[in-house]
Amino acid sequence: MGAGHGHGHAAGRHRWRLTVSFVLIGTFFVVELAFGLLSGSLSLLSDAGHMAADVVTLGAALVATRIATRPDTTGRRSYGSYRAEVFASLLAVVLMLGVAVYVVAEAIGRIGGSAEVSSGPMIIVGAIGLAVNLVALFLLRSGARESLNVKGAYLEVVADTAGSVGVIAAGWLVAATGQAFWDTAVALAIGVFVAVRGVALGRQVFAVLGQHVPEGVDAAAVAADLAAIDGVRDVHDLHLWTLTSGMNVATAHLVTGDQGDHHSVLDQARDLLRERHGVAHATLQVEPADHNGCDELGW
Repeated sequence: MGAGHGHGHAAGRHRWRLTVSFVLIGTFFVVELAFGLLSGSLSLLSDAGHMAADVVTLGAALVATRIATRPDTTGRRSYGSYRAEVFASLLAVVLMLGVAVYVVAEAIGRIGGSAEVSSGPMIIVGAIGLAVNLVALFLLRSGARESLNVKGAYLEVVADTAGSVGVIAAGWLVAATGQAFWDTAVALAIGVFVAVRGVALGRQVFAVLGQHVPEGVDAAAVAADLAAIDGVRDVHDLHLWTLTSGMNVATAHLVTGDQGDHHSVLDQARDLLRERHGVAHATLQVEPADHNGCDELGW
């Protein structure tokens, strides 16, 4: 059994952007981690930890887009492996929340204590990190509108960009006041910000895994439009969900009159779902009004 009609998935079109971003951020992560350890800056270390999450997330996104394009040779994955991209996004959520918890815990642990923080490396490394993140944001922005997988990577970089700005601000405040407290405060703010972004992405991921109606699609409107097709008397067993980003799927039973033109009904329903409601693939069953048995299922 094949995986459908060969519809393209959104993230695959942006693989090169993910690759370039992965190389840039992976390289800078090593630099930031080293200087974070040398300077004693928690904000630098927290940003480096988030950079590590970026590296893993981007790597997982790249692997997922590769897996998603592989043909199924087992005969068991009738929809192919497109969901790999959604699981990569879930990994991004777990990593973002993990980094956030670690950073917040470390920041709280430092409150009331004393720490030696070198502000110079914070400002320099923060500025370099900001430049790297801005380049990655530019590369990933267009793909984030189309792919949940790319969006997960994009949100990671958005949070990292805010982290770089925070590191620069913390470095300047430490240099101006001589108080290491500002380093801890900025690290705490970064952790909270990352957590909020992770929860937002997680809600989207679980909506896909839970096979909710795709965002922006009104199930009642879809049913009404299908019922308005010439020759259709009723619509039932309508299901709408997202397979992966850019690939909305639907199934429905269309009840027609005895003399209905089934070919015309199918063509009109397929075109309506694709053009008006953004459903890339629909499985439609046309049945006469006197057909029985479809309402026997209890779910």
